[in-house]
Amino acid sequence: MKKVLFLFSELDDDDIDWMIATGYRAEVPAGAILITENQPIDTLHILLDGTLTVSVSALGGQVIAYLKSGAVVGEMSFADSRPPSATVEAVEDSLLLSIPRRQLLEKLEEDQGFAARFYRAIAIFLSTRLRGTVKYLGYGTPPLMSEESSVDDLAPEIIDNVPLAKARFDWLLRRLKDFDAAVIKNDKLSHIQ
Repeated sequence: MKKVLFLFSELDDDDIDWMIATGYRAEVPAGAILITENQPIDTLHILLDGTLTVSVSALGGQVIAYLKSGAVVGEMSFADSRPPSATVEAVEDSLLLSIPRRQLLEKLEEDQGFAARFYRAIAIFLSTRLRGTVKYLGYGTPPLMSEESSVDDLAPEIIDNVPLAKARFDWLLRRLKDFDAAVIKNDKLSHIQ
């Protein structure tokens, strides 16, 4: 299951509206480094379109994961306030919704309901990831990490929220695409006048 579905299954519509209003669209070219291992980050990213890789220096910079649309990047540093444990790079031109750390921290401090929902989503995701990692221990080299987990491995109350989370993510994509279309239309009109 994509990380964004864990997040959007816990957040409410007002929370997502806040993320859209506070965040900004970032168009990232192929080869750009979004996050550098052990360097503090100031942004949480939701991958809307494109592909990112995750690599770690302990493995000689080897790619350990490919991230696709719906990936959330930088959430672990918000959970434990430590620098990232991996480097994240765009392998193709990618589109992100990026939320500045300062604004996210302010929202987490000011809005206890949002904070509870946000941290619960991260805890559920990290728990699911750890269970998947443990499943592979003792079975040789694990495959590349994936954003996809089996829905069957989730608790019933989480499974029930998955369709709503998918609808919210699709709604977010549509809103941002509508924004793109409006900006492009306004650009064309300003060139005509």
